[in-house]
Amino acid sequence: MSKISYLQSAKWSTPAIVNGKVPRKPYKELRPREYLTPEEVDRLMAAARKLGRHGHRDKTIILLGYRHALRVSELSSLRWDMIDLKTGLIHVSRLKNGIDSVHPVRGPELRALRRLKKDYPNTPYVFVSERGGPMTDSNVRKMVKRAGEEAGIGFPCHPHMLRHSAGYKLANDQQDTRAIQHYMGHRNIQHTVRYTELAPDRFKDFWKD
Repeated sequence: MSKISYLQSAKWSTPAIVNGKVPRKPYKELRPREYLTPEEVDRLMAAARKLGRHGHRDKTIILLGYRHALRVSELSSLRWDMIDLKTGLIHVSRLKNGIDSVHPVRGPELRALRRLKKDYPNTPYVFVSERGGPMTDSNVRKMVKRAGEEAGIGFPCHPHMLRHSAGYKLANDQQDTRAIQHYMGHRNIQHTVRYTELAPDRFKDFWKD
């Protein structure tokens, strides 16, 4: 190999280093999309349930993160005094200057939460670690990543994908955009519109074959 060819090869094979660090690849190179389909969420929960000794806890984290469009920090800080199991309501305290709201808690969630309360008594936090303290954001991220690999999703998964997945699911179900906005806690409706822009039902009447 000539010197020029070697230098050209090295240019393309060696990642650039900026400030002593290798830059992270753009998200579009890591995964084709930033949300999961409902079927993929089901696979993710099934995989989480089989991994480790806290399968039910981990499955419930994914279930609530998806159903209530929770950020990872909102999941890890969730407390029992924010949930009323008798009336089936959850107070969603939004971070990042979001709008708080109260969501209904449906049957699958109620059953999962009641079992979780029995499994981890005497703690103010819903999702706790081995030591009884609240799970960290890092704990949740690692769990979701492992579950995604186990489920064979095909690209790296992270907790925020559950929030996006909820937005797209509600938009695909043709729920009112304003209602989705308040459900997700967006102050600016433009953050909500991106979900409706990708809803495939917007184009269902374009062709009449």
